[in-house]
Amino acid sequence: MEEDAEGMDRFDMDGDYEGGRFGRDGEFYYERRRERAPQTRDDALYGVFADGDSDYDSDSDAGKRRRRKRRRDGGSEPDLSRPVQFQSAGQERETAARRRKAASSSFSNAGEPPPAVGSLESNTVVAKMMKMMGYKKGMGLGKNEQGRAAPVEAAVRPKNAGLGSVEGFKEPKTFLTKENLPPPPPPPSASSKKEQQRWSKKASAKKGTVLTKNELLAMRSEQEQDEQPTVVQKVIDMRGPQARVLTDLKGLNVEQEMEANDVPMPELQYNVRLLVDEAKADIVRLDGQLRREQEKVASLVREKEKVAKQEALQKRQLQVMETIAGVLEQVRVDDTAGVLSLEGLLKTFQELKACYVEEFKMCSVAWIACRFAYPLLIRVFQGWQPLQNPLFGLEVMSSWKDLLQGDQAYDFSGDVGSIAPYAQLVSEVILPAVRISGTNSWEARDPEPMLRFLESWERLLPPIVLQSILEHVIMPKLSAAVDSWDPRREKVPIHVWVHPWLPMLGQRIDTLCHSIRYRLSSVLHVWQAHDASAYAVLSPWKDVFDPASWEDLIVRYIIPKLKMALQEFQINPANQKLDQFNWVMIWASSIPVHHMVHMLEVDFFSKWQQVLYHWLCSPNPDFNEIMNWYKGWKGLFPPELLANERIRMLLTAGLDMMNQAAEGLEVVQPGARENVGYLRATEKRQFDAAQQASQYPTYHAVPGAAMADLSFKESIQAYAMEQGLLFMPRVGKFYNGMPVYEFGTVSICIDSVKRLLYAQLQEGIERWSAVSLTQLMEMNRKARPR
Repeated sequence: MEEDAEGMDRFDMDGDYEGGRFGRDGEFYYERRRERAPQTRDDALYGVFADGDSDYDSDSDAGKRRRRKRRRDGGSEPDLSRPVQFQSAGQERETAARRRKAASSSFSNAGEPPPAVGSLESNTVVAKMMKMMGYKKGMGLGKNEQGRAAPVEAAVRPKNAGLGSVEGFKEPKTFLTKENLPPPPPPPSASSKKEQQRWSKKASAKKGTVLTKNELLAMRSEQEQDEQPTVVQKVIDMRGPQARVLTDLKGLNVEQEMEANDVPMPELQYNVRLLVDEAKADIVRLDGQLRREQEKVASLVREKEKVAKQEALQKRQLQVMETIAGVLEQVRVDDTAGVLSLEGLLKTFQELKACYVEEFKMCSVAWIACRFAYPLLIRVFQGWQPLQNPLFGLEVMSSWKDLLQGDQAYDFSGDVGSIAPYAQLVSEVILPAVRISGTNSWEARDPEPMLRFLESWERLLPPIVLQSILEHVIMPKLSAAVDSWDPRREKVPIHVWVHPWLPMLGQRIDTLCHSIRYRLSSVLHVWQAHDASAYAVLSPWKDVFDPASWEDLIVRYIIPKLKMALQEFQINPANQKLDQFNWVMIWASSIPVHHMVHMLEVDFFSKWQQVLYHWLCSPNPDFNEIMNWYKGWKGLFPPELLANERIRMLLTAGLDMMNQAAEGLEVVQPGARENVGYLRATEKRQFDAAQQASQYPTYHAVPGAAMADLSFKESIQAYAMEQGLLFMPRVGKFYNGMPVYEFGTVSICIDSVKRLLYAQLQEGIERWSAVSLTQLMEMNRKARPR
């Protein structure tokens, strides 16, 4: 009876409370409510029908039930192979296990998979009932088997998901039957069977790979070579019971993988892993320290070798210094004793330089050599006259130059900013003698003695000494000679004794050129064209003066005199005299070509073409004689003028006139076409003015209105054409900023603003005066040759 009562649950309230006592009124007062045991999955599923302890069991009942439960379950331990969930899954029941095993074995023996959820075969009662009603498996429903052959397959949807709410979820299209089953999988191998047999056993712990120190360091060096240098960032993982600091994401999920694999003793595994990581870090740290120490040792070894080399070098330098000091001390002793000679001193320092080149330069031994050589060289050059004997001492100074300077572009001196030793020696020994001789005995009009000295000593004179001679000896002498030069009295041209200094003086010659131009201008204003000495004096200075100064000098003093000579020149084929023409042709190479061409066109070719025209128009002209006359004149022009396009055109115009006369055509008078063109232009302007005036009938023109339409310059040009005079501009000639024109033989200047006419009163003299047209015609008649 007691055993039967053990299987029943008591429904009293004795097990709901713990502690307590009865009061005076006979009631029981409890101290605290008994805590309920946690609800398991079986409790939630089976409720009061579940085995195990009850919340209402007493302590003794609970103990009995636990003992009975252990006896029934055979003392089995909880199944740890199942996944851990938030609610305990409880213990696997023996009956449920037997049922699951029997079902799996039945399906495996039949060779068929277990029926799917919701399939027809899963409900045997329904299948039997439908078979009794005449349903054949695999056929359609209905009398004529016209209905659905395969039931709608049921599919498990995600929790709380409606139709179409789950992305990627599709309804099954067919229902698996024996006919449309997929082919069975291939038979498992022996190894896979062995694994399946061990599915319920705990997975044995995987044996980790053991790395040695060298393997770990080699692996880390390979990783450092493969990986790009990046900034190391720390990641703090706080998902587990303890925070972890990671430098990369490789070991981020190690804890989760270990928990998923159900590794036993995770705390121990974690501690062991920490110890391994610390050991790895210590190995890497110690390896880094070892490398740094090795590098430090190598650096110290290199530094030691460097110091050893410096020590050896300094020892050698010290020995060299002691040797040089000994030699210099011996030289000082000989100098004090008075037995030191220039040849011995030179030989001693030459040997020092040959043996110790770098030390000779570094210690400025050249300055010490100059100190000992200076008094000896002073005695050698005492009383020397460089202009009378320029070759004296060349060999001695050449040897000292090779010693102190050699073929190098620099001297062997320590102080680069100061004067070099050799230059200092020459400036103290040679320069004083040259300065005294040049100042006292040399004349600038006789440059040969000074030129011979400079040519002989050109290789031995340092640039600073040569510039000093030019600046303080030669230039003062030349300036004084130019200032005292009088071209009217002296027979020797100035270029004879100035031009030899042009290569040496360079830009210094500009100051002399200014004085020379002033001296030449003072005498050229009285010069006449027949005096050929002016050409001999001026022509050498064409390439020395700057182009602007030379052109100004020629235009101001030479061209006016040559124009007067051409104006006086008479062209007479019967008795031709070429004196004036030859005077002009002498200057052809010195006068700028455009000025020369303009002068010949105005003052020569105008008369030459007129003479040719009248000769061709004469009765029965001799063309052979005319041709010889033409060739003779053409041969008088120098090549630089014949190369000019304008001169060739003027000569060709005369040849065209001869061709016209030889062919029997009418010879056109020179200048007629130009005159006709000018008249046509004048008539056209007058006609246009009349047409414009006819459009305004109320306008009453005053007398001379047609002439008023012309400008002041055009009016004067038209008047010159009426009088048969030549009117043309003088190229490059200006007066008060206004261009100068040729009105016959008189130079005029037109002021269109003030409507004034200026004329040059006398050719060659810059005297201008305002004149009228009548006075201008009178000046032309007086200047016209009779």
